[in-house]
Amino acid sequence: MSNRPGTRANPPRPGRVTAVTVLSLCGVTLLFAYLNKARCAGAPFESNGRSTAFDHIKDSHVCYSDIQFLWLGRDINEHIFPYLSGGITGHGALTGGAVEYPVLSGLLMWLGAIGAHTDAAFLLHSALLLAPFALATAWMLGRMSGKAALLWAAAPPLVLYAFHNWELPVVCTAVGAVYVVTALTRYSVRTRGVLAAVLLGIGFCLKLYPGIFVLPLMVHVLVGGSDGLDALRHRSARGVDYEPGEDDGVPARFTRRYDVRGACVVAATAIATAVVINLPFALAGYQGWRASFTFQELRQADITTNSIWFWGLRPMFGDTPGDERFFQDVVSTASPLLVVCSFALVMWLGWRRYQASGLFPWVGVSGAMLCGFLLFHKVHSPQYTLWLIPFLVLLEIPWSVVVAYLLADASLGIGIFRYFYALGAGSSADLEKHFVLFGVWGRAMLLVYLLFALVSVPARGRWRSGLAAPRHSTGELVPVSS
Repeated sequence: MSNRPGTRANPPRPGRVTAVTVLSLCGVTLLFAYLNKARCAGAPFESNGRSTAFDHIKDSHVCYSDIQFLWLGRDINEHIFPYLSGGITGHGALTGGAVEYPVLSGLLMWLGAIGAHTDAAFLLHSALLLAPFALATAWMLGRMSGKAALLWAAAPPLVLYAFHNWELPVVCTAVGAVYVVTALTRYSVRTRGVLAAVLLGIGFCLKLYPGIFVLPLMVHVLVGGSDGLDALRHRSARGVDYEPGEDDGVPARFTRRYDVRGACVVAATAIATAVVINLPFALAGYQGWRASFTFQELRQADITTNSIWFWGLRPMFGDTPGDERFFQDVVSTASPLLVVCSFALVMWLGWRRYQASGLFPWVGVSGAMLCGFLLFHKVHSPQYTLWLIPFLVLLEIPWSVVVAYLLADASLGIGIFRYFYALGAGSSADLEKHFVLFGVWGRAMLLVYLLFALVSVPARGRWRSGLAAPRHSTGELVPVSS
């Protein structure tokens, strides 16, 4: 009888079967995602390659994408290599080859335009370039969390946002960092942490936000991850009060409680990765490179940003130019301050979980930090939902909460474009505005819940160890299934 994998004697591992299923369904979803956006693209074209239908139906048909929109205005249609030329005006308008995203996203934009002479071709090329990242994400989530990965692979957000912007590569790097830490257990915690730090550094060069996950990853390595918890269990089972350097039969790799050097190496690796990637662009065209950061600094909280600041705080100010400037000044101060405070709160909650359970829930802390950012940042684009979905897959958030978040997200992701269409048509936009408000405030309330819940819930799937806090928190060292 054959002993090859997949035969009756050695059936495929369930984790791989599930991952393949999730991967296949993700491919189908990506096809629908492309067809959804492609409704806005196609002949006839203007002389600059813009589809004539785009400006007329992008809002009414809810087929707008930043990919198609940015075919013009960033010299993408001229095939200019980004960042090496151009800059930004005092009013925040980008010029030349400058784009508003970090360097690797700009590089992907340039690659997608190769051979394209219309926005439709640019959309297609970009979709083909981005799709493998979504598939890789689906496979990793399927391996880690089983059927829950269908939330990524076959749920509405991927249809709505897969090709809305260049989000798929950065999500892949963030999920890849989790996969490295939790799946490659043949390597030490420090080694896995360093590999994950490289991925997070790359993610920072795509869309910045994975950079915030380096801090919880450092703490995970500092306390020894699940290996450190296993060491404590070993000593506790033998009734040994551990003293550093004591010969208690514990393997040598467990003789140090806190791996300070490992945590520092993780931080240095993430920083070095970001510097190595950014440095050539900064040296070759500093003004164009710096413009991407300046653009985000100057961006205001307005009707296009979908944030609680515009829909909640702006009505409290008057309508004069001075009132508008004062509002923007308040947001520019309060937004980063509250984001940082939310990070500090989440790290404190995570440390408390570590003290109670012996395991620092670095993935849950990362997800909670992301919630703080999404809640308080002055910009909350609809496609940011793709950033959050993997954490809802990896951690045991109640499905009722997940469904509620998807409903709020769809209400905003669809309603905002219908709202723009109604305003442009000069018709009453009251109904559309209510959908937007439901999305903004429904999402905000759920983000507050998730900010606390993600730190404390256990992980889904086969590799619980190292993903999150154990299910119980009684102050004892309790088992975590592997």
